[in-house]
Amino acid sequence: MYYVISIIILVASIMLILAVLVQNSKGGGLAANFASPNPTMGVRRTADFLEKSTWTLAIFILVLSVAATMFMHSGAGEEDSAIKGQVENAQDPGAIPFNE
Repeated sequence: MYYVISIIILVASIMLILAVLVQNSKGGGLAANFASPNPTMGVRRTADFLEKSTWTLAIFILVLSVAATMFMHSGAGEEDSAIKGQVENAQDPGAIPFNE
């Protein structure tokens, strides 16, 4: 499950990079190319959409990062018990007879 979440984080990060690169702080960028005299989704709505999508993707990545951390730590307990069992069952190296 950790790997699936990691791949989703990677895809969301690429989408976030593209959303940020499309924006222009001066009101231009890709949003300015879609201006029309009778806009149904004009420059301002496109800029609003890009800003909302940027915040949504950032929050989505944050939530997935926390989820990936929880999955990573939940699996660590099982490995810890297996390692602890091997250590407890190990023989003392000083007790092994040495043949010369």
